[in-house]
Amino acid sequence: QVQLVESGGGLVQAGDSLRLSCAASGRSFSSHTMGWFRQAPGKEREFVASITRGGGTYYADSVKGRFTISRDNAKNTVYLQMNSLKPEDTAAYYCASRRGDYSGSYRLYDYWGQGTQVTVSS
Repeated sequence: QVQLVESGGGLVQAGDSLRLSCAASGRSFSSHTMGWFRQAPGKEREFVASITRGGGTYYADSVKGRFTISRDNAKNTVYLQMNSLKPEDTAAYYCASRRGDYSGSYRLYDYWGQGTQVTVSS
Protein backbone atom coordinates (compact mmCIF):
# COMPACT_ATOMS: atom_id res chain seq x y z
CA GLN A 1 0.00 0.00 0.00
CA VAL A 2 1.25 3.49 -0.89
CA GLN A 3 -0.16 6.72 0.49
CA LEU A 4 0.48 9.97 -1.33
CA VAL A 5 0.12 13.50 0.04
CA GLU A 6 0.47 16.53 -2.22
CA SER A 7 1.34 20.05 -1.15
CA GLY A 8 2.43 23.34 -2.65
CA GLY A 9 -0.62 24.48 -4.56
CA GLY A 10 -1.96 28.00 -4.39
CA LEU A 11 -3.12 31.12 -6.17
CA VAL A 12 -0.56 32.81 -8.40
CA GLN A 13 -0.43 35.23 -11.30
CA ALA A 14 0.35 34.34 -14.89
CA GLY A 15 4.11 34.02 -15.36
CA ASP A 16 4.75 32.98 -11.76
CA SER A 17 6.22 29.70 -10.55
CA LEU A 18 5.10 27.03 -8.09
CA ARG A 19 6.63 23.81 -6.88
CA LEU A 20 4.36 20.93 -5.98
CA SER A 21 5.55 18.16 -3.70
CA CYS A 22 4.19 14.67 -3.21
CA ALA A 23 5.30 12.72 -0.16
CA ALA A 24 4.87 8.96 -0.36
CA SER A 25 4.69 6.38 2.37
CA GLY A 26 5.90 2.82 1.97
CA ARG A 27 9.21 1.20 1.10
CA SER A 28 8.43 0.61 -2.56
CA PHE A 29 8.60 4.26 -3.65
CA SER A 30 11.89 3.91 -5.51
CA SER A 31 10.51 1.08 -7.63
CA HIS A 32 7.40 2.98 -8.73
CA THR A 33 6.79 5.22 -11.68
CA MET A 34 5.41 8.52 -10.38
CA GLY A 35 3.11 10.83 -12.25
CA TRP A 36 1.35 14.16 -12.02
CA PHE A 37 -2.09 14.63 -13.48
CA ARG A 38 -4.50 17.54 -13.39
CA GLN A 39 -8.21 18.01 -13.68
CA ALA A 40 -10.09 21.21 -14.35
CA PRO A 41 -13.82 21.51 -13.59
CA GLY A 42 -15.89 19.73 -16.22
CA LYS A 43 -12.86 18.19 -17.88
CA GLU A 44 -11.30 14.77 -17.85
CA ARG A 45 -8.20 14.14 -15.79
CA GLU A 46 -5.16 14.68 -17.99
CA PHE A 47 -1.53 13.65 -17.92
CA VAL A 48 1.02 16.30 -16.99
CA ALA A 49 4.33 14.56 -16.32
CA SER A 50 5.84 11.26 -15.25
CA ILE A 51 9.16 10.00 -13.96
CA THR A 52 10.15 6.35 -14.02
CA ARG A 53 12.09 4.46 -11.37
CA GLY A 54 15.13 4.87 -13.60
CA GLY A 55 14.69 8.64 -13.80
CA GLY A 56 13.24 8.83 -17.30
CA THR A 57 10.89 11.80 -17.67
CA TYR A 58 7.86 12.39 -19.86
CA TYR A 59 5.74 15.50 -20.34
CA ALA A 60 2.50 16.56 -21.92
CA ASP A 61 3.10 18.85 -24.88
CA SER A 62 1.22 21.63 -23.13
CA VAL A 63 3.77 21.82 -20.30
CA LYS A 64 6.98 20.79 -22.04
CA GLY A 65 9.70 23.36 -21.45
CA ARG A 66 7.82 24.95 -18.53
CA PHE A 67 7.38 22.10 -16.02
CA THR A 68 10.01 19.80 -14.58
CA ILE A 69 9.34 16.58 -12.70
CA SER A 70 11.96 15.15 -10.33
CA ARG A 71 12.18 12.67 -7.51
CA ASP A 72 14.21 12.20 -4.35
CA ASN A 73 14.10 8.53 -3.42
CA ALA A 74 15.85 9.19 -0.10
CA LYS A 75 12.93 11.42 0.90
CA ASN A 76 10.20 9.38 -0.83
CA THR A 77 9.15 12.57 -2.58
CA VAL A 78 8.37 13.61 -6.13
CA TYR A 79 8.28 17.23 -7.23
CA LEU A 80 6.72 19.23 -10.03
CA GLN A 81 8.42 22.55 -10.70
CA MET A 82 6.04 24.73 -12.66
CA ASN A 83 7.38 27.87 -14.33
CA SER A 84 5.76 30.45 -16.61
CA LEU A 85 2.34 29.46 -15.38
CA LYS A 86 -0.66 30.26 -17.54
CA PRO A 87 -4.35 30.60 -16.67
CA GLU A 88 -5.00 27.37 -18.57
CA ASP A 89 -2.83 25.55 -16.04
CA THR A 90 -5.53 26.14 -13.44
CA ALA A 91 -6.68 22.76 -12.11
CA ALA A 92 -6.52 20.35 -9.23
CA TYR A 93 -3.17 18.57 -9.46
CA TYR A 94 -2.88 14.93 -8.42
CA CYS A 95 0.13 12.79 -7.67
CA ALA A 96 -0.06 9.12 -8.63
CA SER A 97 2.12 6.04 -8.62
CA ARG A 98 2.20 2.75 -10.46
CA ARG A 99 4.30 -0.37 -10.21
CA GLY A 100 5.02 -0.56 -13.92
CA ASP A 101 6.91 1.59 -16.39
CA TYR A 102 5.83 4.89 -17.87
CA SER A 103 2.19 5.45 -18.74
CA GLY A 104 0.31 8.58 -19.68
CA SER A 105 -3.05 7.05 -18.84
CA TYR A 106 -4.51 7.84 -15.45
CA ARG A 107 -6.39 4.53 -15.58
CA LEU A 108 -3.11 2.63 -15.23
CA TYR A 109 -1.98 4.26 -12.00
CA ASP A 110 -2.54 2.34 -8.79
CA TYR A 111 -2.37 4.95 -6.03
CA TRP A 112 -3.52 8.56 -5.84
CA GLY A 113 -3.16 11.56 -3.58
CA GLN A 114 -6.02 13.82 -2.58
CA GLY A 115 -4.99 16.63 -4.91
CA THR A 116 -3.81 20.21 -4.50
CA GLN A 117 -5.41 23.20 -6.20
CA VAL A 118 -3.43 25.46 -8.51
CA THR A 119 -5.11 28.65 -9.66
CA VAL A 120 -3.42 31.00 -12.11
CA SER A 121 -4.94 34.44 -12.58
CA SER A 122 -4.41 36.50 -15.71
